[in-house]
Amino acid sequence: MFTDFKIIEGRPLTVQVKEYLKQWITKGKGRVDQKLPSTRELSTTLGISRNTLVTVYSELEEEGFIYTVHSKGSFVSRVGIASVPSWSMDWQQRLNTMAQQANEYDLMKRDLRGEKGMINFASIAPDEKLFDLSNVKRAFLDRMSLEGEILLNYGYAKGYKPLIQYLTGYMEAKGVDMEGKDILITNGFTEAYDIILSSLEVPQRHILCENPTHHTAIKISKLHGYDITGIAMDQDGVRLGEFEQALREQEFGLAYLTPSYHNPTGIVMSAEKRVEVLRLLAEHRIPLIEDGFNEELRYSGSHMAPLAAFGGEGNSIIYLGSFSKILFPGIRIGWIAADRELIDALVSVKRARNIHTSTLDQAVLYQYFHNGNFEKYLKRAKSEYKRKHELAVQYCTDYIPCKRLTGSGGLHLFMELEDGCNAREILSECYEQGVVYTAGDVFFTDGGGSNTLRLGFSRVSDDELLRGIQIIGRAVKKRMEA
Repeated sequence: MFTDFKIIEGRPLTVQVKEYLKQWITKGKGRVDQKLPSTRELSTTLGISRNTLVTVYSELEEEGFIYTVHSKGSFVSRVGIASVPSWSMDWQQRLNTMAQQANEYDLMKRDLRGEKGMINFASIAPDEKLFDLSNVKRAFLDRMSLEGEILLNYGYAKGYKPLIQYLTGYMEAKGVDMEGKDILITNGFTEAYDIILSSLEVPQRHILCENPTHHTAIKISKLHGYDITGIAMDQDGVRLGEFEQALREQEFGLAYLTPSYHNPTGIVMSAEKRVEVLRLLAEHRIPLIEDGFNEELRYSGSHMAPLAAFGGEGNSIIYLGSFSKILFPGIRIGWIAADRELIDALVSVKRARNIHTSTLDQAVLYQYFHNGNFEKYLKRAKSEYKRKHELAVQYCTDYIPCKRLTGSGGLHLFMELEDGCNAREILSECYEQGVVYTAGDVFFTDGGGSNTLRLGFSRVSDDELLRGIQIIGRAVKKRMEA
């Protein structure tokens, strides 16, 4: 056991060991509740210092891959990967004529936006004060010194090869079987989702998703002529009874789900529901687009593998990833992980639209990862966002009367007010007092959600967090009294 570990020169040893043990766990080599070797024993086996293993074990426990029992040792956690039916399909049969064209689509008009000086809960972008600027500069200089002339020339539509290789390992560390699959680098989630919908010929232009769901996904889906059916959610994900009933009553061409730290509710779908949802989609042979939104921003509970990991060797799941919410949204790097033949076709669509995503941005991001900075930044950012998350939950509980408050991770909370409290009307009153948030009705597929709102806390100070929530709370109470 652990005899296949090889040290790669030039990368932090803690990162290498951590990635190796993650893959060992997610690929099922380690059984649930299996005891791991002690740090002293494993350091001897791997030929590295015990301090390195102590750090790695601590971080793996923090991320939910292992757990520790006092005086007994460390054990493998239940990471949420299970055996479910997998299937394959011929994606070439689903490509439409639009896959040969470069079409641009304008987004619908935006909601109220915060002005300078306002307390802005509408944003769910990361806090730029946490950005690791010095190491970004270092990554830029490192990569430019190695291949600066190349990076300033045209790149490849598929993406920067070292970054693709890194992301392949990144997906494997999440438990995804990348055999027969490939990756396309995109300009964030928006381009990735748009490319997919504009490239597939599906028999029914009807999408099944959660209700509420990501507003950008709703807009892009409608711009491509898709009808949308949303399924209501409980605290552990979509309501399975309604999900199954919708599949019986309506034929769907695609499903779109955000199982972890869902936008806008922040809900995490349970492992049991993940298995059942995939079983139902396999039974009805409906391909799934999985939005890997905010997966890294987990503050409590065990690690939960993405649906793409549950899919095993099948190729029916298209995974969309982005670093915009956990790293630097200005770089605009996202990716599609999917069947190799499908990716090959999507590369042509990408090339027709914008030739390629910035090679310089991709290379700098890759070097930042390669230098081991991502793990350090993520640890620091998660600590700060967790603190703000706990403050936001406490203040909302204290000052805003509501029926339900959700959000166990990520950068926002979602609130359902009492019936009759119109969040958009309350927003108008709060806006006059210098506070803005996102009215929740924009996330609903059926015109509902008038009494809901999304509260982003990542970019507000502690003082603004308290004052802003108090202002919202007073406005809600005033509306309830009226």
